[in-house]
Amino acid sequence: MQDLVVPMLRTIAVIAVLMTLMPYMTWFERRVLAAMQVRHGPNRVGWQGLLQPLADGLKLLFKEDLTPSNSDRWLYRLAPAIALFAALASFAVIPFGPTVEIQGTMVPMCIADLDIGVLYLLGVSSLGVYALVLGGWASGSKYSLMGALRAAAQVVSYELILGLALIAVVLTVGDTKLSTIVQQQHDGVWLVFLQPVAFVLYLIAACAETNRAPFDLPEAETELVAGYHTEYSGMRFAMYFIAEYINMLVVSSLAATLFLGGFSGPFWPGPWWLILKLMVFMFLFVWLRATLPRLRYDQLMRLSWNKLLPIGLLNLAVTAVIVVYRSGK
Repeated sequence: MQDLVVPMLRTIAVIAVLMTLMPYMTWFERRVLAAMQVRHGPNRVGWQGLLQPLADGLKLLFKEDLTPSNSDRWLYRLAPAIALFAALASFAVIPFGPTVEIQGTMVPMCIADLDIGVLYLLGVSSLGVYALVLGGWASGSKYSLMGALRAAAQVVSYELILGLALIAVVLTVGDTKLSTIVQQQHDGVWLVFLQPVAFVLYLIAACAETNRAPFDLPEAETELVAGYHTEYSGMRFAMYFIAEYINMLVVSSLAATLFLGGFSGPFWPGPWWLILKLMVFMFLFVWLRATLPRLRYDQLMRLSWNKLLPIGLLNLAVTAVIVVYRSGK
């Protein structure tokens, strides 16, 4: 019974934390953007606008849920749920603290400490594109369909770059278990110093994977109204919105875990170090949105296939040569 209860409690706790952090990421983003653009931002609902995310959530909860007459009703309703499930499931293997002992039982500080953690993340995160494609196609709108096609091409292109960056890390460490990767960095040096090229490739691909500026072409409001979720309203739109911000938390947590030592730090390793590193990456997402203009679609594809792909392959080849040389030495 204990083998079932403890993982369930960890799962509920992690989902509760993510669903609490996500609304306040919207507040954080709006406040930082306002400061960068010399304006106020949310400051009316609650102290400094801290209750604004609650007001937005209640508004979406009570909004009318419309279904277009020419939509595929089942897929139209299923797509946002797939997006939210993929986002939440991706966090299952992220270690957010060292293993602790509770009443004589060693409890890992993650939902599932899988031996194939990196492969699991690649597999589950790739499910998110199905939500975008199905939602855009099932809506029966030309704008939504165009956003879905863009999302499919973009995610496929940049998942390749993301995979090359992760493989370079796995080759360097020799393991796909995330807790082992964190422990090796705690005992040695952060992988950002050993794999700086992979780190930069990962950051660029992570922005594209989460459809964040300057890679937000699947939902470009200036040309596609809102892209793949144009026809969504109410809580189904909120599911896409929540999934996007949770995906930002996931890719930021993974960047901190793979390249910056995860929950390890100079004093008392624990979740606070992961949260601190997580906030640095989240600030970077907001900073990029405030600073960089949206790329054209041809620029997006050219950057991936003509620039980043050769760099990723070269970095992977150099890493493989170094690993083989050190293993035979």
